[in-house]
Amino acid sequence: MWSRRGSCVPSPTAAGDPRRSRLAGKGKRVIEALHLSKRYGERLAVDDLSFEVLPGRVTGFLGPNGAGKSTTMRMIVGLDAPSDGSVTVCGRPYTQHGSPLSTVGALLDARAVHGGRSAYDHLLSLAHTHGLRRGRVKEVLELVGLAEVSRRPVRGFSLGMSQRLGIAVALLGDPEVLLFDEPVNGLDPEGIVWVRGLMRELAAQGRTVLVSSHLMSEMEHTADDLVVIGRGRLISSCTVEEFIERNCRTEVRVTTPEPARLVALLEEHEGTVRSEPDGSLVVGGLDAVRVGDLAFDGGIRVHQLVPVQASLEAAFMELTRTSVEYQARTSTGAPDAEVRS
Repeated sequence: MWSRRGSCVPSPTAAGDPRRSRLAGKGKRVIEALHLSKRYGERLAVDDLSFEVLPGRVTGFLGPNGAGKSTTMRMIVGLDAPSDGSVTVCGRPYTQHGSPLSTVGALLDARAVHGGRSAYDHLLSLAHTHGLRRGRVKEVLELVGLAEVSRRPVRGFSLGMSQRLGIAVALLGDPEVLLFDEPVNGLDPEGIVWVRGLMRELAAQGRTVLVSSHLMSEMEHTADDLVVIGRGRLISSCTVEEFIERNCRTEVRVTTPEPARLVALLEEHEGTVRSEPDGSLVVGGLDAVRVGDLAFDGGIRVHQLVPVQASLEAAFMELTRTSVEYQARTSTGAPDAEVRS
């Protein structure tokens, strides 16, 4: 189904830039941002941001609401001009590609379609403008599951259907590089699983996939690498496994008929303990073996002792808690989880 319309050639290493020299040792770069900044009046939306995205992998682009993810994606595809720095795709700015739709496919705003047009007409117009064959329209409509509704005006589309159309647009030029901003918004569980499989398939073909999402559990299943930003600055760039390992504390879940005694004992040995609604205790700072030994030596009965599985969501919340732009509060006035779009 997929042809190869061209190849991405990484930009040459520029002498005198230590950041670029360091990145050069990591392999072929397809998307590369160097000291990228974007100002809107007095507000600095993206602040000296440098990162790379490699081919054959799904890279999750994560950050709290207002972190600058959408602005960065808009700069990658030339919709916004950087205030400082640069971002290149296959070694050059997006606007310098002769056939950009065949190089980069992007889903940034699924609703950016004239409501009176049908999905088929919208894609056909894009295909004609970019010199693509007419048959490609039918292929991508079938791929995203919209073939049967392709002649209907898109104003009647649900959010999930609009997302599928946006994905079809991104795939239309059979590009080497794909950018997806919240691609599973509005999709049902079956649609989310389909998108996950699509991302993995695209990466397996050697394509470069950059995807932003607030669904941490989905990113944990889909992404190979992560670029995490907060308040416009880079917080972390590594594999998913490395991110979780670096940012999740070791925790152990314990059930005991003597919780007060166990809490006191563990805190004496520099453990942190919190009580869960089901009556269990979650212990931080001590591993399962140490907790078990302390309980045994203290003569405290333990009914359950299991390590808590680390997750991308827990690691993300821990790392970005000081980078949240908007934060809700509980009814008692204490900070609660961040509000994310």
